[in-house]
This record gives sequence, structure tokens and C-alpha cells, in this order.
Amino acid sequence: MKRAIGIGLAMLLILAGVGFFGVAPGVVERTMNVVQPGELPEVSAETAELHRTLHLVDMHADTLMWQRDLLSETWQGQVDLRRLEAGNVALQIFSSVTKTPKGQNYDANGEDSDNITLLTIAQLQPPWTWTSLLQRSLFHAEKLQKAEAGSNGRLRIVRSGADVQTLIADRVAGKTVTGALLSIEGLQDLEGKATNLDVLYKAGFRMAGPAHFFDNELAGSMHGLKKGGLRPLGRQVIQAMESKGMIVDIAHASHQSVADILAMATRPVVSSHGGVQATCKVNRNLTDDEIRGVARTGGVIGIGYWEGAICDTSTEAVADAIAHVRDLVGVKHVGLGSDFDGAVTTRWDASQLAAVTQALVDRRFTPSEIRAVMGGNVIRLLEQGLVPKQP
Repeated sequence: MKRAIGIGLAMLLILAGVGFFGVAPGVVERTMNVVQPGELPEVSAETAELHRTLHLVDMHADTLMWQRDLLSETWQGQVDLRRLEAGNVALQIFSSVTKTPKGQNYDANGEDSDNITLLTIAQLQPPWTWTSLLQRSLFHAEKLQKAEAGSNGRLRIVRSGADVQTLIADRVAGKTVTGALLSIEGLQDLEGKATNLDVLYKAGFRMAGPAHFFDNELAGSMHGLKKGGLRPLGRQVIQAMESKGMIVDIAHASHQSVADILAMATRPVVSSHGGVQATCKVNRNLTDDEIRGVARTGGVIGIGYWEGAICDTSTEAVADAIAHVRDLVGVKHVGLGSDFDGAVTTRWDASQLAAVTQALVDRRFTPSEIRAVMGGNVIRLLEQGLVPKQP
């Protein structure tokens, strides 16, 4: 009897383990990265033809955080290679998320808790990623590299301005290839050491924001407790990023950190994903003065698709935010920053981006303006910005 009970308990533990490690991560993701049916504009034949000629760039997706393959055809979440190709995306920027606070919110979060640790364990990631934020980012880079290697040339990681130019030239020549660039959402993965920036650069990371949802050793967060400005380590790292040819991202940085970064920037900076307070008055969105500051650096503001960014989930709301930036500082300073797979709900996924093009057409954007917004601006910025400074 005792033996039978023991076997029964062992089986229950095994089944619980299978449920936790095999099922739970996918269930969690399906409740967080949702494509919710909703009205989308009907894409005209003329817009569809225009869309096919664009070189689309999206500045932010968190797909690497989740336990799935970019090459899979599960239709889970909002991004995979098949959907990027269907949406005519020339280049997708993939972010590494290494730590998020429990009870995450836009207003005030401490740094004393972490959701991602449990996720790394549940996904059966290597044990060294369970305790090291740096190793989590390196694991994400490895995932993207494996996807590239298994894609038969359809997915290509870009690391330099020359790589971006070659990618676009190959697409113009008719090659089926989608670019991918590695970014970091919060440089807490430096683990307090500026020298770890070299490690991340070697792994392929070319864009980073100093803070995510909590204040860290580099900078205050828009969503932190103190929301302070750049700290000495942050200033050191921003200077090192500019020297290496890494793009500085102010998304999620506190208003004081944004001001500090814009004051010291000598190269274009971006806000990779978010909105503008003029059309959606949410704390994380940019003020008009901040938009002007980004434009003065030659940078680009990526407009997101979720309610926290645009106070809606419609393509019309995306077009409203884009139009505001255009009218305030010029069309060359605005682009796309979906935040796909970032625990957001949207009305469309990466395969349906022609709906955004149609919204811009309906808003009477010219074809040249649409080319700039949908990718041309970010391509220009990367071609120029992913170049190390000359000594």
C-alpha cells in the first residue's frame, strides 16, 4: 500500500511538473499577447500596392521573452517570421526583457520583485539565466541567432549601418529576407558594471534603454518610485553607447532621465515604443517638449498600437499620434513601435500592417510621408547611427 501511495504521489508530482513546465508558460502568454478582433479599415487595392513597395520597420517587439520559435507556425502571440513576411516587414527590432516587477503598473514600481525569474524557470531555460540578468539577455541573443541559422536565409540579424543597407538592397533585388536587430529594455542587465556593455555589444545588441519599469543603477524610470534622472553609471554608459554606435532609447525613462539624455546626446536618440500626451495623456507618453528634444537630436519616435500608448486600439488612433508628431516636428521624426508580444492587446498582428498604411492613406498622408513613417525614417537613423564614432 505504501509503495502504491508513493508511486501515486510521484505520478502527481510528475503531472504537476509537466503542467508547470510544459503548459503554464504557453497559457500565460496566450492571456497576455492578445489579438482582439475589432474593426479595421478595408485595405484598398491602391493601398495594398503601395504597402507592397514599402520597407517597413517596427522598433519594438518582446517576442524573445516567450517560449516559442520565431520560425514556428503556431500563430501564438503577435509576431513570428511568417507573419513578418506577410506584413511586408523589412526589419523587426527585438527587445530583451530581463526583469519586471510584480503588480507592474504605469505609476510606481519598486525593484525588489521580479516576474521574469519564475518565467525563466517555467520555460526550462538554462539555470544560469535564473539568477543573472546579463545571462538572460545573452540567452535571448542566442535564441535569435538560432532562428537566423534555421531560417534558410529568410531571417538576418543586422549589426551595422552597412548591414541595413545590404538588407534593403537585397529586398529591392527580390530576395525574401527579413532583418532583425537586438535591443535591450532596461540596462539592469549590466548588473552594475559598465564593462558588461562590451559583452552585450559582442552578442549583437545595438539599441538599449537605460531603465524599464523600475528605477535602477543607471536611471530613473517613468514607472519607478523616485523617478529620478541619470545616475553617474547611466551617464558613463550613454557616452559608451554613442561611441560604439548603439542607439539610445528613452522609452520608459523618467521625464528627468529623458531631459538628462537629450541634454547630453550627440547622436540621434529614439523612443522605440509608446505614444504622445497630446493624443493620449498617459504618464509614460512623451510631452511636446520631449518630442521636440528627440527631433533636435535627429531621432525618431515609435508609435505603439495598444491602449496605454494611444488610449484606444484602433488604426485611427495610431494615425492621430503619428500626425501629431508630423505636424509638431516633421514627418522624418516618427515611425512604428508596436510593442507586439509585450503583454499588450492589439487589434492586429504583424501580418496585418497594411491596415496601418490604410489609416495613413485615409488621413491623407502622401505616399512619400507614408514611406518615411512606415520604415524609411528608422532605416535612415540606423544606417547613420549604427556606426562607431571615429576616435
